[in-house]
Amino acid sequence: MSPTPVQERTIPILQEGRDLLAQAQTGTGKTAAFAIPILGRVEAGAKRPQAIVIVPTRELCVQVTREFAALGKYRDSYEVAIYGGVSYTPQDRALRRGVGIVVGTPGRVLDHIDRGTLDLRGIEVVILDEADRLLDMGFAPDVRKLLRKMPTQRQTALFSATLSWEVRDLASRFTRNAVSVNIDPERQNVDTVEQLFVEVLDEDKVRALEELLRRAEFDHVLVFRHTKRGVDDLVRTLQRRGHKVEALHGDLSQKERERTLEAFKVEDVPIVVATNVAARGLHIEDISHVINFDLPEDADTFTHRVGRTGRMGQSGVAVTFVGEWDHDEFDKLRQKANVPFRREVLDLYGR
Repeated sequence: MSPTPVQERTIPILQEGRDLLAQAQTGTGKTAAFAIPILGRVEAGAKRPQAIVIVPTRELCVQVTREFAALGKYRDSYEVAIYGGVSYTPQDRALRRGVGIVVGTPGRVLDHIDRGTLDLRGIEVVILDEADRLLDMGFAPDVRKLLRKMPTQRQTALFSATLSWEVRDLASRFTRNAVSVNIDPERQNVDTVEQLFVEVLDEDKVRALEELLRRAEFDHVLVFRHTKRGVDDLVRTLQRRGHKVEALHGDLSQKERERTLEAFKVEDVPIVVATNVAARGLHIEDISHVINFDLPEDADTFTHRVGRTGRMGQSGVAVTFVGEWDHDEFDKLRQKANVPFRREVLDLYGR
């Protein structure tokens, strides 16, 4: 398999030991872009952390750790996922047993440092994955604190979907002569996604969604809503009507979220309704359709949602519902997103 553009451009830089600021989105192969150089650098069988990857969410933490395990299967590498919402005991046990690579969320990593269970003295490589998301979620103080605790002689790389001034400021403070790399800035995966919009009255949205779900090609669908309450209401409605569907949002326990994601990945659950927590940092193969049940708040949110389908060059379809009060906002979204939309008329309105 040929390397993706982000892998082709960043792996040599990281292998040279240089600091990096890379604009790269989920679905572009960026995890392997930093995992491959790290696996080549960490000593075989290392029992003391030599590399650490900081991520914004528990789901991404598990996902990145699994990718390290898969890529390092024959390299005698040891890695651990460190995140909150679960018991410390398995993480403590893994750290005592010895690992060369740590993947963690900021708060839990700091907890382990404070408890003396995570030794940073051997760290040679620090990766901030989804750096803009880390800052958006309010982790900036924790991230800065973590970086100050790392050895001064280290390699630091930031991967970020957007290069906001906050990300650039973080990079300027904690990297040395970082090389900047932009991979299709602002475009993400939208170029491979067919964009449809459906004009629908708010009171008809559930019926419109069901009409789409009855189509054979809608077999692995991610539906986005603004709020956790909206997600739960829609899931209950669809379940009452016989659909196999689950919710994904921040109020669910870690185990519930992991169970839902795993069922969705293997298509035991073909439909997931989610808040924007699912729009970033999740690698789910072969999502056939993304449906914006609620209009995205802005062009960035639109791009991140739509980027869940059409990944790694595959085709995908995104459907955006435009309610009777959404037309002005949708016109602004179309202009900023700069992608072609095709109008779809449903049977509901006499196609």
